[in-house]
Amino acid sequence: MTSLAFIRQMLQDVRHQKMRTLLTLFGITWGTVSVSLLVSFGEALEKRIRKNQAGLGDGIVIAWPARTSIPWQGLGKGRPIKVNEEDIDALRREIPNAVFSGEYSESTKAFRRERVRLTPEISANNPVFAVMRNIIPAAGGRYVNDLDVDRRRRVVFLGDKLKTDLFGEQDAVGKTVMIDNIPFLVIGVMEAKAQDSSYSGRDKDKAFIPGATFQGLFSERYVSNFVFQAKTMADVPAVTRQVYEVLARRKNFDPADKEAIGMWDTTEGEKFFRTFFGVFRAFLAIIGSFTLMVGGIGVSNIMYVVVEERTREIGVKLAVGAKPGFILRQFLAETLTLTAVGGLIGFAITLGVMAVFPASLDEYVGTPEASPVVLLTTTLLLGLIGGVAGYFPARRASLLDPVVALKLS
Repeated sequence: MTSLAFIRQMLQDVRHQKMRTLLTLFGITWGTVSVSLLVSFGEALEKRIRKNQAGLGDGIVIAWPARTSIPWQGLGKGRPIKVNEEDIDALRREIPNAVFSGEYSESTKAFRRERVRLTPEISANNPVFAVMRNIIPAAGGRYVNDLDVDRRRRVVFLGDKLKTDLFGEQDAVGKTVMIDNIPFLVIGVMEAKAQDSSYSGRDKDKAFIPGATFQGLFSERYVSNFVFQAKTMADVPAVTRQVYEVLARRKNFDPADKEAIGMWDTTEGEKFFRTFFGVFRAFLAIIGSFTLMVGGIGVSNIMYVVVEERTREIGVKLAVGAKPGFILRQFLAETLTLTAVGGLIGFAITLGVMAVFPASLDEYVGTPEASPVVLLTTTLLLGLIGGVAGYFPARRASLLDPVVALKLS
């Protein structure tokens, strides 16, 4: 059968079963929309949550020196543990597969610029801190560098909201702000970022200065906390264990005393969300697939009716020498074509929904998009369901006895 004859025959079947065909197409279309939109929204939500998580840092561990909870070598429990820059240097030397930065935190220093008075959180640290914490300077500025630390320069890097509070819409880079009546040069402003968790306030509200400058001006010897990042997520448990061992040796506490150094391992949250969203995506895909299967059942039903109506035609073709495989392929092709038409309409509706999706909701649920994963998943499901739905009617047609088919017609 030529392609033109095939199309003519299919259109004739559609005319004879208009309502059934429309309902079947609606089922396939609705199923396609369900699968593609559910998977798209699942992906969009995952990307949004991961982006918000990345605002704190990628695979970092935040550690706070605290108090011992276990007696050790004649020393009682409850001793305060204090960590200084020499201890941070020891960690860098002895644990080469991780990077470290001490952090000094202060929230009582007054910021002044003209008539504006504020007391934001100050974070004093090293250049690597910005890399670990995903703090990116906006165009025209920079973060604290090694020269700033070595020379104890009085420079400050501002969170984007803090910059707006101090300078409004004016450029801040190159201008001066008074911190505790000491002039600091603004060297950069943070590029706005999503951040859904923090340990001392959002970065957008903070000021960042060199750790050595903070030590020199405010006579601070011990860090408030320190942050480290292993080279790979798989190294995090080993690095964490080494951190306890190195500091236990230097500060005389039991390496098994986890309360001596409190830690927040952000990779644990990453592992949880990876598992959660894997299950979540599968759940959404299954729900959409069930809807698509309903449409597939409709396709199968209509093809059974078509086979019944074309029994004489099938009998004639088989009588003049047509192979059963030819009959099977013909009806299977018609089924897949019907499925493809419904799928294309469904894809068009899906793209339309994505095009008009409100950008204002991106902050909460992300923005759905027709990613390769969505297209591939939906196409594979359409092909599978269309193939299964069409195979059994087509097989029934191909197995008809030509004599019996001509008698029944």
